Parts: sequence; structure tokens; C-alpha cells
Amino acid sequence: MSRSAPRPASRSTSRSSDRLVPRASVSRRTIAAAVAAERRELADVLDELTPNEWDAPSLCTGWRVREVAAHLSLGFRTTLPGFAVELLRARGGLHRMTDRTARRDAAAFTTRELAELLRKNAGHPWKPPAAGPTGALAHDVVHGLDITVALDHPRRVPEDRLRLLLDAVTPRSLRFFGADLTGVQLRAQDLDWSHGEGTAVYGEAQDLLLLLFGRRLPPGRLNGGPEGHRVPPTLVA
Repeated sequence: MSRSAPRPASRSTSRSSDRLVPRASVSRRTIAAAVAAERRELADVLDELTPNEWDAPSLCTGWRVREVAAHLSLGFRTTLPGFAVELLRARGGLHRMTDRTARRDAAAFTTRELAELLRKNAGHPWKPPAAGPTGALAHDVVHGLDITVALDHPRRVPEDRLRLLLDAVTPRSLRFFGADLTGVQLRAQDLDWSHGEGTAVYGEAQDLLLLLFGRRLPPGRLNGGPEGHRVPPTLVA
């Protein structure tokens, strides 16, 4: 994904009675348990997909569901020296590297094997380079949503995992993922959470999380709420 130019910091709020405890107080064990559970549940989802669904487009531009599934397991199968070699082959381009390896691995593994790689590595300690404590959880949850939202699959990410990730959003992460939400306030319909300032845009928390990671959503998943605001076209595919 491309990165956008820096923009002013926006704010996030979570006001429910069972709000997430401060980031610094969330234990590594809690995060690791959430990552393991997410991987197992995603593996179960993948097991149920039809051949047509495996070849359907995901929310990741240019990737089918099978490329996203292959990318999800890359960190388990690649050593640090191996990662460096792949990056060198891609002339230092991280996005070129991930695209090439996803396409290669999607062709090399069967769909059953791709699902099993997630399940067998549920407890693997890998996380994206330079990512914070919730980096691995964000990687798995967001790419899982790249699959399920694109397929209109009924699977929902549990609230505790969503809160961990929504609470961890920073201006730096928004810039990295190219999420330009200038003049927009995101408001969750299913959680007591909002982010930013400006025109209100409503949706389910897991859909709003995708916006924070630079995704554009299928039509009909966002609305202007009781205010009746128009949803900015930049948020919709």
C-alpha cells in the first residue's frame, strides 16, 4: 500500500464501561493469546471456503483470497536471513517483496495447506518488523478482514481484539498505511468508540478498523448516521 503525506493528529475515544485498559497495561500474554485465537479462527474460515471464494478478489488491491492467505503465513516460513534475501531480490522494495512472495506461495501451496499453516503456527512469536506490541494481532485481524469483508462472510472479530487494535492507532500508523481521514470522524455503531474530528461516518467497528489501515470498503458498509452526512467517496471502493 502507498503511504500518504503527513497530516494533523486525530484523536480516538472509547467510553464504554468495559473500555480497554491503557496500552501499557495490556500484558504480552494477553496479546499472544488473542493472536493465537485469531489465527485458529481464520484457519477455520479458510477451511470452509469454496474454490470460487479462494479465487475471489480480496480488499488488498491485486490479490485474491489465496494471495492474502499465503501472505498471512510468510513470517512463519521465512528466517531473518531469508527475509533479507527476498528484500534484496525486490531491490529493497517491501511492497514488491510481499507481492512477489504472496503470488509465488499462493501457487505453491494448496488451500488446505494454507489454512493449516495458520493453525499449526497459532502460537508463533513472529510480528511485522518494527511493529509495536499489537503488530502481529493487527496483521492477522486486518488481513483476515481483507478476506471476510470482501466475501461478505458473516465472521466477526471479537470485541476484545478490536478494542486492542483501535486503542493502538496512532498518527504514525495512519500515515504508514495511507489512511487519509482528514475532516472525518469515524463513529462505531456497535462499540462506544470514535476517532477524529469532522463529518461523522458510521459503521461497524471492524469496518472502521479497515479504514484506519488504509482500506476502501465495499458499498453499503458505511453510512452518515442520524445526521445523514454523505459518506466521502474516498472511503468506498
